[in-house]
Amino acid sequence: MKKIEAIIRPGKLDIVKDALSHHGVNGLTVTQVIGCGKQKGHTEVYRGVEYTIHLIPKVKIEIVVKDGDVDSVIQTIVKEARTGEIGDGKIFVTSVENAYTIRTGNVGENAL
Repeated sequence: MKKIEAIIRPGKLDIVKDALSHHGVNGLTVTQVIGCGKQKGHTEVYRGVEYTIHLIPKVKIEIVVKDGDVDSVIQTIVKEARTGEIGDGKIFVTSVENAYTIRTGNVGENAL
């Protein structure tokens, strides 16, 4: 099993979520996050004073999938989240040793 963490633009969340649902991804966790990367923030003007916002709002989606589904899930996220501009986000993939469903006691891939 693999855990996919995708950090994307907030405006792309619904599109990505719908595409993942059509792909058969049933469970995901969504967190509002802030951070910076190559985008390095942006400058705004408030009441005539210019200031720089270094941390940009993003959304982090966490999904645990079977090993065989990793590439297709990543392709789905990239296809729907890409704008071609700096700040589209990142995807990280890590191994998951095990998973448990608290209610049923299911273990491993059966818990997904």
